[in-house]
Formats: sequence, structure tokens, C-alpha cells
Amino acid sequence: MHVLFVAPEFPAYQKQFVRALKTVGARVTGIGEAPAGYLSDDLKGWLDGYEQVPSVCDEGAVYEAVRRVQGRGWVDRLEATIESHILPIAKVREATSIPGLSVKTAILCRDKPEMKAFLREAGVPCALSDAVSSPEEAAAFIEAVGYPVILKPRAAAGASGTWRADDAAGLARALQDLGVDRGNSAAIEEFIEGHEGFHDTLAVDGEVVHEFISHYYPGVLSAMRDRAISPQIISTNRLDAPGYDSVKRLGRKVIKSMGIGTAATHMEWFAGPKGLKFSEIGARPPGVGQWDLYCAGNDLDLYVEWAHALVHGRPLRQASRRFASGIVALRPDRDGRIVGYEGVDLLQSALGEWVIDAHLPPAGTPTQPIEAGYMANAWVRLRHPNYDTLREMLDLVGRTLKVRAA
Repeated sequence: MHVLFVAPEFPAYQKQFVRALKTVGARVTGIGEAPAGYLSDDLKGWLDGYEQVPSVCDEGAVYEAVRRVQGRGWVDRLEATIESHILPIAKVREATSIPGLSVKTAILCRDKPEMKAFLREAGVPCALSDAVSSPEEAAAFIEAVGYPVILKPRAAAGASGTWRADDAAGLARALQDLGVDRGNSAAIEEFIEGHEGFHDTLAVDGEVVHEFISHYYPGVLSAMRDRAISPQIISTNRLDAPGYDSVKRLGRKVIKSMGIGTAATHMEWFAGPKGLKFSEIGARPPGVGQWDLYCAGNDLDLYVEWAHALVHGRPLRQASRRFASGIVALRPDRDGRIVGYEGVDLLQSALGEWVIDAHLPPAGTPTQPIEAGYMANAWVRLRHPNYDTLREMLDLVGRTLKVRAA
């Protein structure tokens, strides 16, 4: 099989997908923005060809690159794994008659109001939502639903650009930030109180062959707004517990309804007083290195599992569920440059055997804004056979390991 893989060089983990495709016997041609000479030696060794384009989101440029490759031989798949690439690559895929995720499904995955409207019609419980392009439309939605509400870009990923409005003043600030007061269109939805988590899958012809369920502590919006919080993401190894049955059923219903065939998915959900509510889906792997946590917790190379599903139509092995695994993000105590750490000895003295890896940028490194995400600054990843013990260990790291900046 010949697979075209988009953006093999950036971010750094992208090359793992190329490695995996090569491991399972595929021929791989990369389409990326960096000059070929800038590619790492290992990536060059895995690629059978490379096409440089000005931007992988430039549909015309990518179309021409694909046509050049097709002019030299058959192409079986055109794959992208980054949220912002999914829709433009789906359009090129359709224009060049290559099988894979459709433009219709890609649009539904990117446009939050369209996604929720489609899924509600399919019987999937979602928050009430709409698209608004003026303060008057936002006011009409709130008249029907009430405060608080969540506002975000229609194609947002994670908590990027997301606002919670509890009153008219908060709404005005959100509308101004999103440009709705100037005619931009944004997503608005009712605020769903409850615990927040996500359900990641690998599907083959619409059937789930691998799945993982993870939890946010606290929810993403809170985590990205408060420097004092050391937020966690934990992947459970208790997927057979009865409480997860409804999450798994909901995920399968969404995959079927959206017409997703062979692909990775990332699905967010809330569980609270209003029951289990579906939040959103991306037809791609999760971010923040989450697949690495799944690999570490399950004696599995999930990149190879993904590649084997694409190339051979089936998984290689099943997840062991031997460990729960998680990450705790460590925020600098202020913006500036890192000057040092306190409590690092804890990692070896108390938790050594359970540490997967850690990222502690050296003194002098500029800090990143906390809203840049869980891996923007320092972080530690751990695993343990007992989920509750893992939570306690991650709490301990968050309380003890401090990042000092000046």
C-alpha cells in the first residue's frame, strides 16, 4: 500500500506515524512544509518520497503535490492527523478520488454547531447550541436557554478561544473577543455542569477495535484559566467497569452516525445532573501526547496499531490495561524565564518506578502562557496499576514539584 502522509516533520511526534506505516510494510510519501534537507535522518529513512508545499492547509498546493505523486504511481491513502489539516486534506482527497474521511464528515467534525445539530437529529444527547453572528442572536439564544453559556470559535480545538459567560458583561467580553460584535460567526451552547472526560478510539470500517477513556481534573476551561492549578489528565485501566458502558455506547453511536470508517477519533463528554452529554468529536488522534500515555499503560504501540488498521484492515494486538496512566502539568509561578525547581527529588525518591517521563525545561527557558496547554511548560507522566493510587501520586507531584520563574 502507498500512503501519502501530511506534515510528517512537525510537530515532532508526527514522525511516529510515518515510522509505524513503514513498520507495517507501507510505502510512505510525505507532504510537508519544511525543505527536504531539514528532515531528520530517521524520518528520511522511513519516507519513500517527499513533496514540499508552502502550506499543508493550502488545498491547491496539496492537490498539485498529490497529482504529481499520482502521476508516478498508484496512491491508496491520503492521511492527516492534526485537527487543522483534516478538512483541507478531505477536500483534496475527494478531488483526487482517494478513499478516506469524506468532506461532509470532516465539516461536521470541525463546525461545532453543525456537529451538534446533526448529532441531536441522530438521537445523540448534546448541549443545546447554535451559531451566532451578532449580539442580538446571542441574546436570543440566552433568552431561550439562560446563563451560563459557553462561546467558542466554530472550529475550535480544545479550550482555545473558549469563554464562559455568566452574565451580560461576560457575554459582551466574549462576543468582542470572538468578533461576533463585528459579524464573525461563533458557536454558543448551554453550559453543562459535571465531570469532563474523553473517549478515544481507533475504528476499522466503523467498528471500534481500540478504545481508551480519560478524565480531566479539573475541567479544561478551569485548568486553562488558573495558574495555581496543576491540572491532570488520567487514562483509566478500568474500562470494563459498568459505569463506562454508556460512554462506550455513546461513542459507537457517534462514529456510526458520522460515517467514520477507518480512522482515529477523539470524543469529549460531560457527565452530571443532566446525565451523560456528548460534547464534540475530532476524526484524528488526541493531542497533548495522549497516545504515548496509552502506549505506556497498555503494553502497546498505538501508532503501529493505527498503521496496521489502515494498511491491513485489522489491529495487531489488544490493549493489556495493565496500568492507568496520566500527566500532571506544572505551571511556572509567574511569566518570565524559568530559574529553577523545588521538589524534583520526589520523582526518584518516592515515585521513581512509576515515572514514565518528565519535561523540566532548563533555567533560562522562557515560560509559555498557561492557556497554551498541558505540555506548554513543565510536566510529569506517571503510570500505576491502581487508578486511585495514580491520582494520589499525580496530586503529590502537583503539590510538591514547583516551577520557579522570574
